[in-house]
Amino acid sequence: MDWAAPTLILSEVVLTYMETQRSDAVISWAARLLPQSLFVMYEQVRPHDPFGCVMQEHFLKMNSPLHALTQYPDISAQRQRFLDKGWQQCVTLDMNQFYLGLVSEEERDRVESLEPFDEYEDWHQKCAHYFILTASTGALMQQALLDPAAGTKLRPSPLSSEGQPSSSHLQLLSSVPSCRAQPVPICVEGLGMASSCLTGGHILLTGGASRAGRGAETRVLLRGREGWSVVCAEQSADPGGRLHHSATPLPGGAVLLYGGRSSPLRPVADVLRVSFQPGSFPQAEPLICAGDPPPPRWRHAAAAVRHRDRDFLFVFGGKNQSERAMGDTAFLSLDDQRWTQIPVEGVAPAPRHSHSACSYEGGVLVFGGLSEGGAPLGDTAMLRPTERGFCWEEMDVRPPPEPRYSHRAHVLEQKLLVVGGVWMFSEGVPGLAVIDLITRTSMEVSLDTASVPHPLMLHSFCSELAASEEPELLLIGGGGNCFSFGTHLNRHPVTVDLRAVLI
Repeated sequence: MDWAAPTLILSEVVLTYMETQRSDAVISWAARLLPQSLFVMYEQVRPHDPFGCVMQEHFLKMNSPLHALTQYPDISAQRQRFLDKGWQQCVTLDMNQFYLGLVSEEERDRVESLEPFDEYEDWHQKCAHYFILTASTGALMQQALLDPAAGTKLRPSPLSSEGQPSSSHLQLLSSVPSCRAQPVPICVEGLGMASSCLTGGHILLTGGASRAGRGAETRVLLRGREGWSVVCAEQSADPGGRLHHSATPLPGGAVLLYGGRSSPLRPVADVLRVSFQPGSFPQAEPLICAGDPPPPRWRHAAAAVRHRDRDFLFVFGGKNQSERAMGDTAFLSLDDQRWTQIPVEGVAPAPRHSHSACSYEGGVLVFGGLSEGGAPLGDTAMLRPTERGFCWEEMDVRPPPEPRYSHRAHVLEQKLLVVGGVWMFSEGVPGLAVIDLITRTSMEVSLDTASVPHPLMLHSFCSELAASEEPELLLIGGGGNCFSFGTHLNRHPVTVDLRAVLI
């Protein structure tokens, strides 16, 4: 062994299986004896959020615990670890930062076209829980370090409408009361479902996937004096196997199902109208729509809008088997069941999927989503009715909400409530973002889940504003595949008390 020669040390998920004092000794030993060396390490990180809990439980079952996570739970701690053990410089990136910041767009396009893929939430969660580290000793090895700027390339400018909350904003979060979450004692599982409120405060659930596979039964959550119960609808209300579709409540009490997919190669193009009368099962019937329909899609957002005293279904964004993210708009006239062209002025939001759209004052509020380049968005756009048609208006919200996708959103008392989702720029998991539509200010609020069976994964889920004496959200379904560690599905719906953010 030539100890003075430039040396590469590669540790691919190795040191974390050793007791931490012994792995620390290896790191110090290498820095002391190899004066011109580069240490490259790839390991797990973030053990305490829902994905991290599933990850840790997996390794404990294998009698192979991840020792390093106790003392070094995040990439900042890992970086300081190497500096404290004698390494002169150290750069750490999680794998989302590495993939989107250092892998070329051309190479990402090649990789992502190898096979059909639609598990974005699972992919980004996995990448958030692994990191790559480079540490160097000696001037010769500094040039081999990872580019530290790659970790900031994805962060929008603090002055951008897609921006990252400022440090002062994040510091204020500790003074904001959390919203209490409580489990509902019924079992409702599902990923990629769509929900909608029905007459009488009931909730319709359609599509999705569960432990039994795709094509989950159509279900109705009924609210009675003794709480919530769930019933399965008859076969006549089954919309077929579809995921990531939309369910839009219409004037008069019906619900319109649009889009979705049965697989990443099979989009669903039909439109279904679901009607419901209390005391009976929902009834679904296909709509025969005239006009020029938009391309089939899933992971889009839809909402009801009004133009010249007529009701329309508005559809924006999404993706399909040929387009990674879509930015077009479509209008379906509910009076004559015809796809119609309506003038839309202004600068349209960037193409996206897995975003939200909420009806608001005859128009729509669009928030967040995943961009064509694969990064979460945090912008808020309003589609405002005009005399001629509609006009896009970008809302300058300060401080800008944290970018996210696969969330749900609702309007209540002139506030846009954005719950759950997936983000890449902050530790932990998204709770509740509250955007005041009058003052155009925002705050991030955590969810107090101490009473909820852990872990609670809030992506690929549904939510509805529940009709009750006190304002509350009902969160339904959600979860995902946690890499090779197993699949987690939220078993119980969860209520979120909103009183703390509506004062």
